[in-house]
Amino acid sequence: MKTLIVVALTLVSFDAVAATTEQRISAIEHDVIPALVIRGENVPVVTLAERMAQLKVPAVSVAVFNGGRIEWTRAYGYADKERRIRATPETLFEAGSISKAVSAVAALRLVESGVLDLDANVNDRLTSWQLPDDEFTTSHKVTLRTILNHTAGTTVSGFPGYARTVKIPSPVQVLEGKGNTEAVRVWKEPGQSWRYSGGGYTIMQVMMTDVTGRSFPALMRDSVLKPLGMRSSMYEQPLPNLWQARAASGYNRGGVKVPGGWNVYPEMAAAGLWTTATDLASFALAVQRMYRVDGGVLSSRMSHIMLTPGMNDDGLGVFLTPDHERFGHGGANDGFQADLTAFIEGGKGVVIMTNSDNGGQLAQELELTIARQYGWNGFPQTQKNVIRLAPADLARLVGHYNLDAGGVGEFDLVSHDGRLFLKSIDMPERELMAESPEKFFVRDDLTPIELVIENGSTALHIEDGGMHAVKVSVAQ
Repeated sequence: MKTLIVVALTLVSFDAVAATTEQRISAIEHDVIPALVIRGENVPVVTLAERMAQLKVPAVSVAVFNGGRIEWTRAYGYADKERRIRATPETLFEAGSISKAVSAVAALRLVESGVLDLDANVNDRLTSWQLPDDEFTTSHKVTLRTILNHTAGTTVSGFPGYARTVKIPSPVQVLEGKGNTEAVRVWKEPGQSWRYSGGGYTIMQVMMTDVTGRSFPALMRDSVLKPLGMRSSMYEQPLPNLWQARAASGYNRGGVKVPGGWNVYPEMAAAGLWTTATDLASFALAVQRMYRVDGGVLSSRMSHIMLTPGMNDDGLGVFLTPDHERFGHGGANDGFQADLTAFIEGGKGVVIMTNSDNGGQLAQELELTIARQYGWNGFPQTQKNVIRLAPADLARLVGHYNLDAGGVGEFDLVSHDGRLFLKSIDMPERELMAESPEKFFVRDDLTPIELVIENGSTALHIEDGGMHAVKVSVAQ
């Protein structure tokens, strides 16, 4: 009898937890909280389906982990809207720069095995290519540590990818500027300042293949993906035919499909991971466990080093929140945006993957909504006062801008009815909101932008990636 009572109580407890989880999911689906509130504007209630339609996000995949386990996964919308293929938790998405977090673990594992050194000159281990020395590397050399925490002073912040129909350059050709980005070089003294550099991670990729004699996808599979049970994850670029039926197609901000469905990224360590929200949740849980105890692919000591914040709250391969309670990384490839955020303690966090260039905004809103349902701290809703710019201030800003070293592309700032918009050939217009005549933010993702005058020229400091954009002409 006593055993039956215990079983009955266990079933009741399980049903209560299940009901609570379903209630939370339902609440999330029916009322998505905006990440940004402009004071004075109404904030309507919006469902997840409505918000996806507003942002032209065809699909979103969510994995929530809590108490050291994956609590629930859901997928919404279409992996390919033209072919009416529904998204499922098994749908593959490009992870963008979240690739860096996973590849960092493989690099740190090579450090623990004695194959690499965190603080040695990378040229000591590079054999298929050498990073040219210049005036910036006289006293300080580029090291694996500075690459991992973006203090190497290397150029090229990100990569646009390549259409599936064109010849794909090798990683060494990418480093030499023989692809669609400039050559990766040192433009600031290593270790002395922070600047995001996917180019640095491509150096790391080549170094890892040089010292192991293995292809990067095989190295990642055997050292990280397979040991962590990430069975739906791979760094193969292009994506093998066997996996293409499960792959989501990417869409731009206007809801138009990326030609061929997705781009190819030979810069695998920086941007080449295909995966699911579930697999990335497993990765985050593994990092949390390794931080607490030994026995994982990294020691607890190395995991602590990985999650120690440096410049810009950057760890080794991941970013830390300002309160240093969470780690994670965002990702944005052409047509795909994703985010991973996890608490260092408590086994909790969330992964959100989308097949849209607007997906980062939706991910931010969903994270806030999920955090409210779970009572997680550290996910504040941003409230801002904005001003209407005077005609003279608008005239000073409007024009054509080029991104400086390390950036990719160019854009215009244009004005419509007294409002300011960022416009480029790659995306629809995005509104810039003014907090003052010198301080702005992008409305859809809150990227801070500051107006500065450099040598008499108008320039913009873009906090995302630490980039500058210089006004080169007045927009026509």
